[in-house]
Amino acid sequence: MAESRTPAEVVARAARATDLADLDAAVSDCFACPRLVQWREEVARTKRAAFRDQEYWGRPVPGFGDPAARIGILGLAPAAHGGNRTGRIFTGDRSGDVLFAALHRAGLANQPTSVAADDGLTLRHTRIFAAVRCAPPDNKPTPAERDTCAPWLHREVALIRPTLRVVVALGAFAWAAWWPVSRDVYGVAAPSPRPSFGHGAHWSGTAVPELLGCYHVSQQNTFTGRLTPGMLDDVFTEAKRLAEVD
Repeated sequence: MAESRTPAEVVARAARATDLADLDAAVSDCFACPRLVQWREEVARTKRAAFRDQEYWGRPVPGFGDPAARIGILGLAPAAHGGNRTGRIFTGDRSGDVLFAALHRAGLANQPTSVAADDGLTLRHTRIFAAVRCAPPDNKPTPAERDTCAPWLHREVALIRPTLRVVVALGAFAWAAWWPVSRDVYGVAAPSPRPSFGHGAHWSGTAVPELLGCYHVSQQNTFTGRLTPGMLDDVFTEAKRLAEVD
């Protein structure tokens, strides 16, 4: 597998991906953003004390879930000691605990926890992916890093386009990252002015998936009560309705 070390190489390699397995392998071999590469590898070396006996993934994190997904969940980026440690998005951290518990309640996950890449978790009608595939310092990718990583997201959506009906954007960053996907994958320009992000926001266009806004499942939101289990349940109930899944 050829490594991607420049934005141009990311564009070319993403375009060549013939299926999700091919894309996932290509994502894992991306080194195009020096700051993110340095950070993800430093975290993997130094580790958190609670995980000092574990080997960290320390690479970009591919999407995960049903290859014929009708619901897509778009996040910001992997967590330094979650996805960057386990190699699976939203796995091994508090945000994932909240998200997968909600997906299990909605009948979209076979179990309510996600602790390791080999824990038996499967998703139904659902695929999860991030706008940026490497863990960023302070959970804040730069605009250039977002744009360099975008071809991976765009190709992933293109590959599941035949079935995808609804996208749930976790947070304002993911909401903003969706509009270039609409343009580049579906050929549908973002409305002007762009719809504002908010929890429960809903945008419906022509020939593109429905877009739902949801506060991010970060501890900052869940620990303070800004995002409650009931609020998450409402979003996924609506996503299932729009996607026409039981």
